Amino acid sequence: MSTDTLQIQGLRLHLPGAARPVLAGIDLTVGERETVALVGESGSGKSLTSRSVLRLLPPGATTEGTVAVQGENVLAMDAKALRRLRTHTAAMIFQDPRAAINPLRRIGDFLTESLRLNADLPEAEATERAVRMLDAVGLGERVLGQYPGQLSGGMLQRVMIASALMGDPALILADEPTTALDVTTQAEVVGLLDDLRERFGTGLLFVTHDLGLAAAISDRVYVMYAGRIAETGPAEALFERPRHPYTAALLRSTPRLDAPQGRLAAIKGQPPSLKLELTGCPFAARCPFATQVCTEELPPHRPVPEESGRLVACHHSEKLADQLAGSATDD
Repeated sequence: MSTDTLQIQGLRLHLPGAARPVLAGIDLTVGERETVALVGESGSGKSLTSRSVLRLLPPGATTEGTVAVQGENVLAMDAKALRRLRTHTAAMIFQDPRAAINPLRRIGDFLTESLRLNADLPEAEATERAVRMLDAVGLGERVLGQYPGQLSGGMLQRVMIASALMGDPALILADEPTTALDVTTQAEVVGLLDDLRERFGTGLLFVTHDLGLAAAISDRVYVMYAGRIAETGPAEALFERPRHPYTAALLRSTPRLDAPQGRLAAIKGQPPSLKLELTGCPFAARCPFATQVCTEELPPHRPVPEESGRLVACHHSEKLADQLAGSATDD
């Protein structure tokens, strides 16, 4: 049995009306106490990948492959097992806390409801745990009696994190958890998640389009494009030496304090529409290094020589290695 807290193998997800899979063979793992970042542009499939772990899928979606949390395949679970998974084993932190918390109910009711209804925990015990979790995220017991409208965005996101910890999960899924927050609060939330991951021993899948946040919090990174993993590896190595043109382009378009004034670099073109079938590399139409083989053959995931844990799906990754590493920091 795998020791990974989360193991996704060959995950394919199809939606009605789409000409191709939205997720096209995703392989991803998260270990105990490990933070893994899943990065890419909007529409790349990041959120669907994370939501598949709790089987929170769109109507009509069909799946293939395996999504295992602590060795149990989520895609094969019955309703009772799925409820237990969502209550105790894995938890989601959504990007907009104001959309996830009922504005008409007190914070205490929001935090304790799942344990009271799904785990038959007495109200006094559920409230006691809620107080401990609020303390863990830097909020006091008084928050239990307040309504969401009385709290700031940063405080509400801390409530969401406390809610995720209520069932003592082995895995936390953070889906763009800092998008609705200002930069200072973003840093506080990222630091809090990192501290709680270590303190409670959870695995953390951190979904983001912000490479700076991914670099700050993650042990390993998966770079996603058009429903496929373009590149993966240890965070430091991947950001210093990108081996896929898409990764290098993302890094080049990231704002930096030491960059000269002027327009940010942009990736030309648009991600491919789900209404179109794809042949070859999904990034070929936007890649300045693409050749005929890129448009005709889907590149397999190949290990990067002499770099443990690195995989890249690019026909020319070895030939372009030095060029890509330089272009990622060029202005």
